[in-house]
Amino acid sequence: MRARRTVPCLLAAALALGGAAVATSASAATGCRVDYTVTNQWGGGFGADVKITNLGDALSSWALTWSFGAGQTVTQAWNTTATQSGAVVTARNVSYNGSIATGASTSFGFNGSWTSSNPAPTSFSLNGVTCTGGTTTPTSSPTPTKTPTTTPTPTQTPTPTASPTTPTTPVAGAWQAEKLDRGLISVRSGSGNLVQWRLLGTEAASTGFTVYRDGTKIAGPITTGTDYLDPGASASASYTVRAVVSGAEQASSAPSLTFANGYLDVPISKPGTDYTANDASVGDLDGDGQLEIVLKWDPTNSKDNSQSGVTGNVFVDAYELNGTRLWRIDLGRNIRAGAHYTQFQVYDYDGDGKAEVAMKTADATKSGTGQVIGNSSADYRNSSGYVLSGPEYLTMFNGKTGAILDTVDYAPLRGTVSSWGDSYGNRVDRFLAGTAYLDGQRPSLIMARGYYTRAVIVAWDFRNGKLTKRWTFDSNDSGKSSYAGQGNHQLITADVDQDGKQEIVYGAAAIDDNGAPLWNTKNGHGDTAHLGDLIPSRPGLEYYKVDEDGSKPASWMADAKTGQILWSTPADGDNGRGVSEDIYAGSAGAESWSSTDSQLLNTAGVGIGRKPSSTNFLSWWDADTSRELLDGTHIDKYGTGGDTRLLTGASVHSNNSTKATPSLSGDILGDWREEVIWPTSDDSALRIYATPIATTTRVWTLLHDQQYRTAIAWQNTAYNQPPHTGFFLGSPFTMPAQPKIYTP
Repeated sequence: MRARRTVPCLLAAALALGGAAVATSASAATGCRVDYTVTNQWGGGFGADVKITNLGDALSSWALTWSFGAGQTVTQAWNTTATQSGAVVTARNVSYNGSIATGASTSFGFNGSWTSSNPAPTSFSLNGVTCTGGTTTPTSSPTPTKTPTTTPTPTQTPTPTASPTTPTTPVAGAWQAEKLDRGLISVRSGSGNLVQWRLLGTEAASTGFTVYRDGTKIAGPITTGTDYLDPGASASASYTVRAVVSGAEQASSAPSLTFANGYLDVPISKPGTDYTANDASVGDLDGDGQLEIVLKWDPTNSKDNSQSGVTGNVFVDAYELNGTRLWRIDLGRNIRAGAHYTQFQVYDYDGDGKAEVAMKTADATKSGTGQVIGNSSADYRNSSGYVLSGPEYLTMFNGKTGAILDTVDYAPLRGTVSSWGDSYGNRVDRFLAGTAYLDGQRPSLIMARGYYTRAVIVAWDFRNGKLTKRWTFDSNDSGKSSYAGQGNHQLITADVDQDGKQEIVYGAAAIDDNGAPLWNTKNGHGDTAHLGDLIPSRPGLEYYKVDEDGSKPASWMADAKTGQILWSTPADGDNGRGVSEDIYAGSAGAESWSSTDSQLLNTAGVGIGRKPSSTNFLSWWDADTSRELLDGTHIDKYGTGGDTRLLTGASVHSNNSTKATPSLSGDILGDWREEVIWPTSDDSALRIYATPIATTTRVWTLLHDQQYRTAIAWQNTAYNQPPHTGFFLGSPFTMPAQPKIYTP
């Protein structure tokens, strides 16, 4: 967990670690201010940044001295040479930062160790004069020391430090995003390693990066892509990277995660022999900048809503990337197992820098800390295995501990089962979930029930430890009856009308950020949909959907702001699958195809050639910006003459029967390309694959694109769909506008 303390000290001095401290003239006025910030703190260790502002005469070299009061020690430093004798630390400039003009500043950082406490130093001295915030004339000069010709090699593996800071009070138009670390990974690529890292949304597009292998600088500053191919390196090599800002290296990243065989295994533990690892999501559960994984376990007797039968309990786990299990939630006997029952959302809803986990609960649900909701012995299952009576709840769980933060009645309650379209319990329990920035700044939880007939969407805020209802959209309300029967097996959240706030696209219709109807094509229910800047020659976003109703168009493309149909294909029965994305650089914008199409269609809906071999998920995997095809346990590159296999997962399985989807796919580590997570065949690990292919394309981490980030959150909902960005990421590539974000 990141601990942050800022201690401003008004002191006379300028600083940098390493190098020589050359005597200043006896008549030179010396004065400085020191800003000492603990940027990160963990068990036994911490990171700190030190900024020296020179308030006196110009300096040609400097040495900053302070004492630790609780036995802390410096273990590694950058932009300085640090020595320590007992409690006293001396940080000297290195060759490139010794000169500090009057009024100018310089900065350095270090990692350190601590035991019982970690108080900030109370006093600093620069070139032998105590920093007081004013100026003094020294009576003697410090003894010169020799300047090293190179920066010393670190003697210890760097410990994680904080990402670049942003204001906690958002600037106008900024939205709350995660404060991520570098996500540094090393992927085996031939006889070398492809080192990849994130460009954060808070950083300039031109930010340079230096790469270190086992403590020795090997490359940089790199200003093209955010990866580096290290040929001939050992598969076990450890890497760090450092951003370079205004010529100065910043804090070191955490050491790289090693994908020695092209993947990283995250050990997981089955709740029982009759369970399989199913859908997953990610979030920073403990606030350390690294994403953790939340995993749903399905019993092998899970059911579609149309099928009768008693099921086993559903379990939800949280894991660190090293396999440490943080908690396990048992949803209990009164939550049925199946793709349409449990949709879980992982997101930082209250803005404290740590993600929460939200899901539907019931009597006998047990939290990750052993708390039981309602009546622990209640059993509402009927003879057919359906749960059609008893209380229904919505619970927000602490992402770090699995403890209950707040529980409220689920909205809407089931009421009369038959009012949802059947009497045996199929349509009443069709649930969807998502996350949306309804105010444009902070995330809200979206929970929904029903789409074949009645459709109810409820927006919730989680603030100050409490769930509060923002609004409810109900197709039973006056003037909204045409919205019944329009929902899909998933929902999408995006700013479709470009007003800075996200809307909910609910199958063939859309709901505005304030819960009011936005548009309705009345084309009815379908299984899949895609939304993004699919036609970049048009303003705004577009929406592609397939239909189940044999009297409606088999597929169609619409303006996402108005719902105006741009083109469609003729009715052709139940069209179960469809995809829209730029997979072929030979045609501008996104290509679209569905189960009923015989050809690949361009942005006008006109056939242009061979249809891909799969109609499922997508992944940015190779060096270009056209997207690849993800299906089952493999990734393919589209070609006019045939698809080319790029990856076949080893000893892994896909999920959700014929849907053949991964546990999760998205840009969760490394550069902007996407990782894919499949469970191993024996469900003993989640196997994360990352691309071994270098690229010169640079773009900010997709997790700092609002639409993409919320799509990662709702990906696990019912019939899983791949995420899309809110900008065109295809061929030819144009760098998008920098994200406007703030981080808690």
